[in-house]
Amino acid sequence: MSKEILGLNQQLDRMKQEFVANSPAEVHMEMFRMIREIQQEGIATGLPAGAKAKDFLLPDSLGEQISLYEELAKGPVVLTFYRGGWCPYCNLQLRSYEMILPEIKALGGQLIAVSPQTPDNSLSQVEKEQLTFRVLSDNAGLAAASYDLLFDVPDYIQKLYQNFGINLAEYNADTNWKLPVPATFMIDEHAIIRSAYVNSDFMKRMEPNEILAELAKL
Repeated sequence: MSKEILGLNQQLDRMKQEFVANSPAEVHMEMFRMIREIQQEGIATGLPAGAKAKDFLLPDSLGEQISLYEELAKGPVVLTFYRGGWCPYCNLQLRSYEMILPEIKALGGQLIAVSPQTPDNSLSQVEKEQLTFRVLSDNAGLAAASYDLLFDVPDYIQKLYQNFGINLAEYNADTNWKLPVPATFMIDEHAIIRSAYVNSDFMKRMEPNEILAELAKL
């Protein structure tokens, strides 16, 4: 297994360090403030292991409607929620997960990624990142909310993103600025969540080798 797969969070840490080093203090401090507030308020903590996974019907990057429960009838699903293609941490995560896709399939599973962005934006991300797993659009945030992951983006972060040219209302085709806390769930064929990784710090993600270890237990 490659160093990149083994070291996803090391790469994310380097990305964070570069962000802190190259951005004004007020910018990264506001980002850390948002993370801290989500943690302190105890919101978007995600469904726990042992809970029943919530079904959803969402379009993929080509507009085809995908039902989670129909996919579970084929075998276990690694379900990951991410912020969007505008987030460099998410792109690094998805590229790392793409690299272990053959091993996920060899274990009888499949990978499904969900973000609030529109199918058009998902399609451009799929093409840019050369992803071969399903990338679904949850632009109303209903699926993320059903997994207790959705939160309102604070006003001070909205202004910050807009200053950097990131307009979530355009990416997600929704006037409500909401995002999911990044999370990855292992769901078995009976729609039971067997393990859950939920982290309000969007600069950290579940390691690919941990995904394979958890999937091997199903």
